[in-house]
Amino acid sequence: MTSEEITLFRKQLGGELRKLFARKRTYIGFGAFLALEVVVLFLLRLPKAKAAIRHLIDGAGYDPGDYFSGLTLGLMIMSWTVFLLGALYLALVGGDVVSKEVEDGTMRMMLCRPISRGRILLLKAVACAVYSVALTFFITVTALLAGFLYGGFGGLFAFYPAEHVFALYDFWPGLWRYLLAIPLLGLSLFTVSCIAFLFSCMKMKPAAATIITLSVLFLDSVVRNIPFFTSYQGWFFTARMATWIHVFDYAIPWGKMVEDYVLLGAMNITLLVIGWMIFEQRDFKS
Repeated sequence: MTSEEITLFRKQLGGELRKLFARKRTYIGFGAFLALEVVVLFLLRLPKAKAAIRHLIDGAGYDPGDYFSGLTLGLMIMSWTVFLLGALYLALVGGDVVSKEVEDGTMRMMLCRPISRGRILLLKAVACAVYSVALTFFITVTALLAGFLYGGFGGLFAFYPAEHVFALYDFWPGLWRYLLAIPLLGLSLFTVSCIAFLFSCMKMKPAAATIITLSVLFLDSVVRNIPFFTSYQGWFFTARMATWIHVFDYAIPWGKMVEDYVLLGAMNITLLVIGWMIFEQRDFKS
């Protein structure tokens, strides 16, 4: 690409991002997570909830006072909420990105200009990626800050039986693991945006694209958690998406994580290409 083409692409992307973040529903996810963090921290103040966490740490042979901290609380808030609410709002925005413009009639206006359909979709796919990064960063950073405000500084306690993760770290090693988890979580969540993007390219309403995306996501998650299908975990994309949590293992399984993200990346590219092929064949004249 020439410098003029790069400059033009930046301007077009800037316009696409302004359009995306001008919609009120784009900010619903940010507000919902802030409200949820307040609720969770309030509930964790209850004696029984606090005692249960302290009992779990104490049962592992460690001092709860050292690990019932902001890092631990931030990780708990993030991991408990990000899959359900993160998927919901990424599906909402991704399901809207194409189908909403078709529904409003602005897509026909865009196609009247000298710009290819592939370029339009590329701009929208990049905008979805930017939103995924922004929402992930917001969730993880605000969860950490909320944890620090409530629990102060201290070690990190990571306990996730479903993924066989159990580890305790001092503050600085724990903070490093937490920060490393942020971009990995963003990569995992981008798959949700790609699924929603595919359905948004089809001939359906924005709400239908969002609902179908969530249905696919939750069906995959429910089936993979059935005990009889444990040996088939590699076939479920939600199992691959959960690989980010292994950054908290004492010995990070980089080989497995790279394999998971390569497969997720291949899946994302496939979804985007199929969406582009469907979009290219659609007739917007009538």
